[in-house]
Amino acid sequence: LPLHLLLSLLLPALALAAPHERGLIFNLDTGELCLQSAQCKSSCCQRSSGLSLARCVPRAAETQECSPKSLYGVYYKCPCESGLSCEADRTIVGSILNNDFGICTDQNAKASQ
Repeated sequence: LPLHLLLSLLLPALALAAPHERGLIFNLDTGELCLQSAQCKSSCCQRSSGLSLARCVPRAAETQECSPKSLYGVYYKCPCESGLSCEADRTIVGSILNNDFGICTDQNAKASQ
């Protein structure tokens, strides 16, 4: 395979594989408008009401209100930061309405007590 042909095939692949600092659709910063949590650097797209615009926000810290992970991708309360779990009473109605809120707790701290 000629070198110029090989380079012309590899350069676009490398450009697509390189992580972008910030995008228009993905890798959004805190405060930017979003439609899905997958778009946000924090992995949390949150709205305050059913009629409000959703924005990227940080994930919930220990002792903050949280939502268990959802299929919808937009939350009223964000899921917990890595290493924490959301202690919430899950119900079918709450899962549909996205209002199964709980509190972020560190399971490792509970186990060592």
